[in-house]
Amino acid sequence: MNYFDFFSLPRKLVLDVAVLEKQFYALSRKLHPDRFAAKPEAEQEAALAQSSLLNDAYRTLKDPILRTQYLLTLEGVELEEQSKAATDAARASGVEKKQIVPPELLEEVFELNMQLAEMKAAKQMGEDEPELRRDLMTAKDAFDARMVETQAELEQLWVAWDAGVDAGDDAGKARAKDAMVVLLNKRSYLRNLVRDVNEVLDGQAV
Repeated sequence: MNYFDFFSLPRKLVLDVAVLEKQFYALSRKLHPDRFAAKPEAEQEAALAQSSLLNDAYRTLKDPILRTQYLLTLEGVELEEQSKAATDAARASGVEKKQIVPPELLEEVFELNMQLAEMKAAKQMGEDEPELRRDLMTAKDAFDARMVETQAELEQLWVAWDAGVDAGDDAGKARAKDAMVVLLNKRSYLRNLVRDVNEVLDGQAV
C-alpha cells in the first residue's frame, strides 16, 4: 500500500495539510499499542507495522517537496543522484557523486567553484579574503533567490499535475512530471551550492 492509498487520497500534490493531520491523529489513536496490549502477538505486530507505515506516510505527505519526490518515485522516476542520501553515501565512500548541472547555471557554477577553491586555499594559509567572502555571500544570496523562484514554479506544476489527474489527461501529467523532475534536480543542485558556500565560509553544512 502506498502512502496516498493509506490515507485514502488521490495521487495529487496540492493537499490540505490540516485535513491530513486530522486523519493522522485519528489513525494514531486507532493504532495505539495500548489498544492491542491484550491482543495476540501477531495482531500487536501488525498494528506496530501499520503504525510505522502511518508515521512514514504522514511525514512524507505533509512536506510538499517530499510528497512530490515520493509521487515521482511511484511514477517510476529516480532522483537519487541529487538526494541528500546520495550526498551522504558519496561522502562516506569517498566517491564523487554524479551531479546534473542545470545548463543555465554552468557559468555561475564554474565561477563559484573557482572562488570556493581560492577561499579554501586562503583558509589553509590562515588568511582571510574579505572581498572574496563578500563575493561568495553575494553568490549565495543569488542562489537562495533562485531557490525561491524554483519553489514558485513547482507550485504551478503541482496544480498542473492535479488538473491532469482530474481530467484523466495523461499527456498533461507527463508534461508536468518531466518539468518537476528538471526543477527538483535544479533545486537539489542549488541546495548543494548553498551548502558548499556555507561550509567554506562558516565550516557548517546546511
